[in-house]
Amino acid sequence: MLLFHISRITNLGEKMEMVIVGSTGFDDIETPLGKASGLLGGSAVYSGLSAAFHARDIGLQRLSVGIVSIVGPDFDLDSRRTLSESGLDLTGLRISDLPTFRWSGKYEGGMDHAKTISTELNSLAGFDPIFPPNWDNPQIVFCTSASPISQNSVLDANQGALVTALDTIDLWIESDFTGLSEALRKVDIAILNEDEINRIGKESNYMLSAEKIISGESLSGGEIMGPGPDCLVVKRGSSGCVCIHRDGVLILPAYPTTKIVDPTGCGDVFAGAMLAQLVPLKGRIADLESMRRALVHATVTASFNIETFGTDSISSLKRGKYRARLDKFRRMVGII
Repeated sequence: MLLFHISRITNLGEKMEMVIVGSTGFDDIETPLGKASGLLGGSAVYSGLSAAFHARDIGLQRLSVGIVSIVGPDFDLDSRRTLSESGLDLTGLRISDLPTFRWSGKYEGGMDHAKTISTELNSLAGFDPIFPPNWDNPQIVFCTSASPISQNSVLDANQGALVTALDTIDLWIESDFTGLSEALRKVDIAILNEDEINRIGKESNYMLSAEKIISGESLSGGEIMGPGPDCLVVKRGSSGCVCIHRDGVLILPAYPTTKIVDPTGCGDVFAGAMLAQLVPLKGRIADLESMRRALVHATVTASFNIETFGTDSISSLKRGKYRARLDKFRRMVGII
């Protein structure tokens, strides 16, 4: 799969470098440290803001990141301004007559997992992702935790992308495993948390589950239908992350922090940072050392997101503060 993507690289011209497809919404969140309502949220928002920060931090003047999503008439000007001022291209953000997607969740204890209180799909129900003109086949396509129907539609329409990636949630594992399996066989990278890996792989050990996903054994139809993604990134919360690749395994700890306010969106921020760091590599995800460096950036970026409610931290992150923490973490993990 990876070689196929690389072999199709041609002159990309003025095409969008990275496109993120997923939800834009409002969140109501409760943690042991307090409550907050009406926060700007959604998987496309968190991953988009993270990728946009790295687009600036990488220093590539022409690096462009756009989101394909949908909101309602209640999506306010301040929220739109937060996204546009980050550098995100909002041409792919459609307006529906229905209200904006809304999620309510609660964290307890160590805050590694959220308990969903309510989910109001609203405008996101039946969302059909449509790419603006000239956005097709970007360098990187990231399908966040949207429905497998949407993910497969995007992946089928962008087979010339250098790198394709997806995330998912328990809802789609339970309700459309066949569609999710189809999507997993189409992408280069799957970025999933440990519980999702074990639900799909049907093992209690995430390494065993990951092997069965990559081989295709645990996907709908089994190995005869083809292998899964070339690379699985396992998000393990406070235990860090593991990258399971056909060419090797990478393991990184989480950045040690005592300031844990709100973990919402950390996985999306992680994914957005990692994928943005792959843009200059022109799709060379088989280069394990480059993958390690991308994961270091992803880990450090997610550590900022957890320090405030909602997107406040990631949308206002400054390069100097980020670079200081990045250097500190690199020394921790032995990367110069």
